[in-house]
Formats: sequence, structure tokens, C-alpha cells
Amino acid sequence: MSFRKVVRQSKFRHVFGQPVKTDQCYDDIRVSRVTWDSTFCAVNPSFVAIIVEASGGGAFLVLPLHKTGRIDKSYPTVCGHTGPVLDIDWCPHNDHVIASGSEDCTVMVWQIPENGLSQPLTEPVVVLEGHSKRVGIITWHPTARNVLLSAGCDNVVLIWNVGTAEELYRLEGLHPDLIYSVSWSRDGARFCTACKDKSVRVIDPRRSTVVAEKERAHEGARPMRAIFLADGKIFTTGFSRMSERQLALWDTENLDEPMGLQELDSSNGALLPFYDPDTNVVYVCGKGDSSIRYFEITEEPPYIHFLNTFTSKEPQRGMGWMPKRGLDVSKCEIARFYKLHERKCEPIIMTVPRKSDLFQDDLYPDTAGPEAAMEAEEWVAGRTAGPVLVSLRQAYVPPKQRDLKVSRRSLLHEGGAPATGTGTTGSSTGSTTPPPTLPPTTNTTRLSAPPALGTGTAATPGAGRLEEVLQEVWALRALVAEQGQRISRLEEQLSRLENGHV
Repeated sequence: MSFRKVVRQSKFRHVFGQPVKTDQCYDDIRVSRVTWDSTFCAVNPSFVAIIVEASGGGAFLVLPLHKTGRIDKSYPTVCGHTGPVLDIDWCPHNDHVIASGSEDCTVMVWQIPENGLSQPLTEPVVVLEGHSKRVGIITWHPTARNVLLSAGCDNVVLIWNVGTAEELYRLEGLHPDLIYSVSWSRDGARFCTACKDKSVRVIDPRRSTVVAEKERAHEGARPMRAIFLADGKIFTTGFSRMSERQLALWDTENLDEPMGLQELDSSNGALLPFYDPDTNVVYVCGKGDSSIRYFEITEEPPYIHFLNTFTSKEPQRGMGWMPKRGLDVSKCEIARFYKLHERKCEPIIMTVPRKSDLFQDDLYPDTAGPEAAMEAEEWVAGRTAGPVLVSLRQAYVPPKQRDLKVSRRSLLHEGGAPATGTGTTGSSTGSTTPPPTLPPTTNTTRLSAPPALGTGTAATPGAGRLEEVLQEVWALRALVAEQGQRISRLEEQLSRLENGHV
């Protein structure tokens, strides 16, 4: 049955999309041309981040939401990677922390200043090195603070504790081929993956086991994606054997047959699904398409109900998705997309038409807030918790900026001095800027925070010498950072000269 034949009552049936005015777009942005099926854009209530073209490495822009209009070519970028950036993701529990994965096989976590960047940011808070090939997928745990998942072209999934810069779980041998997508369940107990071998897997990371697996979820050879829904079901997008694009809904308790399967069209762009757990609406955007389709997921057959299509003239290179707490509830806005063109980013607002100016309780149930439900150590110990919900009735007020603190379990690798990190430090509520990262060591990660000197109850032998060495290291690091900024400025000048802008 074609999804266009389904007519039913729904409060989302008349949702309409509307692009913002030209002066509210972000213009003159050189969006990345990397051939990788990621969104290239990440959004939260404070910033929009966009992966851009960069010479001699990888970079992405981070713009405050209000900084619309033409973006100057010399606007500072986050440019610490030595290879193109493939994926970025904002931390759900700290609007000033973003993680990036790159072709240089590393994952970097960055602290963005409260008012955005005033100079190029080259020093991450922490570098996570564990993949042997490029890192194409980055996603934060939805409820545990500082837990980050990365998946690379080495077919390995790594789960990190960013607060201690350590590798929590290494999931090898579960995927025989390239991983196309990873999606956490709502409580973060499991995640599902879509793989090039055409299988969808449900994985329990703390046991390193595959809980459920569906082979040949979509028959086609082109990339597919899988996302967890709030009730534990899985929504997938893929291709049929005849290369027609498909949507499917699966019950994880019985993956033999899909609960619902619909064919869309015969375009060849990968379908990117975005899911709103508060309204059970799924938005599907195809790379290279000029439309956004949206569907409502219900408990009664055929389960996937087509609502409408937003169509524009230009195709999309990527797409950003605003969390619910960043929307304007006074205008009945239920979704906001950030569509990437070749040279600009255009916000698109999805609205439910309502005559009343009052707060609409049915459109805005309590939604996931910025507070973490638990610490990383609690999650590792086996605890599972859903997101901490907040009301949008009084409109969302962002919390005070929190700096990401990193505490190593073992900061000293020679000299026999005792380890100073406790491994329990997460984000704190201070406003001090974290210290710059220390140089690489023989360990698999770089140091990013010095031990707290003079805070113990008794003096540590050799503490004076340790402090002298650390002061020298910090001075060298400051010199390296200064040279890095100078190199960035010279590269920008070279780029302008190459483009004919003297």
C-alpha cells in the first residue's frame, strides 16, 4: 500500500515547513565536500556547528545561533584535526562541549567559549586515540555524563569515558564490514547499528554481546540507517533489491518480519532519519534531495503513517536537527532543521497551525533536559536510567556554562610518582577555562589536565621537581599553541590568495 493513500486523524497532519528569511540564514559557508554519509551539521540551543572545507587538515565552524548573515572567510574555526572531519556531535549535557571524528583516526572533544570563537581553536580538551582507521560516527550517551561512542572504518566500536580520557569498552568482531550508523536507546542501555553486510544489530555494550540481529533488513546494497524509538522499536531506512528507497519498523522482540515496510521512490541518496520521541514523529531527509518527509509512528497498523512533505528548490548537502528545548514554543514550533546548501545554511521551521496563543500541552510534553541522569561510573557499574525531563511551559532557559574537566587515572608515566586522577570527575559548574592539553606521550591518549599540586594532606616526595617540570611543559605548550595560531592565519591568507582575494 502506498503511504499516500493513508488518511487519518492526527494533530500533526497539517504540520507545515517554512524556511526563514534570507537575512536569518548563514551565508558564504564552504560546506565540506567529503563523500561521507553524515549530517555535516550539529545544532543545540546555543550554537550551530558545520563541517567545512579546510586546507591541510579538517575543520568545522561553530557559530552562535544569533550570528546570521554573511560569515566572513576569516571567521575562526575549530581546526585541530590533521585529516578531514567526518562527524560532529554536541554533548547533550553541556551545550559548550562538542566531539568530532576525523580521517586522522582520532576523536577530539572541544570546549567552546560561552560567546563563541574569537580565534581559531586548535587545542582540544582531550584527544581519544584507539581507532586504526578513520572515525566516521560520533554519538554521546543520552543519559550518562561524559560517555561517548565512536565507530570507525576499522569496524570497531569504542565507548569512552571523556571525564577520565579512558577507553571503557572495545567492541571488536561484532561487525564484519563497515558500520553505517549507530543509535542509542532512550535509556542508553543498548544501541543499534546498521552495517554494510545488510544486518541490523542490537548490542548491549556493557556485556559486549549482540542481543538481537536481523540479516538483510533491506535487500539493496546502498547505505542504510537504523534508529531506536522511545518504545524500544527500531526504525530503518534503506534500499530494496531494485534500488527503491524503503522505510521499515521493527520489533526488537521479533525481528523475523518488519511491522511495517514502505517504499518511497527510486532516488539514490542515503536517507537520514530524525526522530522526535515526544511526538513520535520521524522526519526523513535524503542527501541530494530537496524535500523533507515526515511520518507519525503509532501503535495501530500500518504503524508508519505518512503526514506530509516539505519541498524546496535546492538539494541538501547535510542537515542539522535542533533539540526540543531549543524550539520556540510560543509559535507551536515542533521541529527545526538546519539545511546545508553548497554555500549556506538555511533554517527550516516546522509548525503546527494553532489559533490559540496558550501553551500547547499536547505538543510539548516534558522533554529531555540538559542534566545527566547519572555519572559514567554508575553506568559502567550497571545502572540504567531514562533522561531527566524538563517542562517547556516557561520556555527553555539554558543553564550556566559548565567547563569539561578531565581527570586522568594515571597522569605520570615515569618517575614512580603515584597516580593523581580518581576517575570520578565529570563536568563542573565553574567558569574557569580548562588548562591547555599537554604534549603527546607514549600512552594512547594525550594528557589534558595537570595533577592538582599542593592539595594533598601530605607533601609528595619530589613534588617540587614535578612542579618545575610541569611549568616548563606548560610554557612549551603555550609556545606551540601560539605558533599553531600563526600557522592558521598564514593558511587563511594563502587560501584567500589562491581564491583571488588579495
